[in-house]
Amino acid sequence: MKSKVVKRSIVIAGHKTSVSLEEAFWRGLKEIAIDRRVTVSDLVGAIDAERQQGNLSSAIRLFVLDHYQARPRIEQKPRELTMVRSRPASILRAE
Repeated sequence: MKSKVVKRSIVIAGHKTSVSLEEAFWRGLKEIAIDRRVTVSDLVGAIDAERQQGNLSSAIRLFVLDHYQARPRIEQKPRELTMVRSRPASILRAE
């Protein structure tokens, strides 16, 4: 399945910029923003502020990927359930 790259304008800290992401990443970013009760612009601003290097599109892709990989997963083992990987709360992390 091929995902089309979509370029969208977004305002970050009062400055308008454009970001190119595959539609799946835009959907993921929007879902995360809704879950955290923040705007997509605020979430992208926080991602931008914390990125160490690379371009903003790459930082967003990595953020979305990390979010979905870090979601609590339940691994069933004999007679026990194990929660995997929890993180502290912030705009960039699930509460």
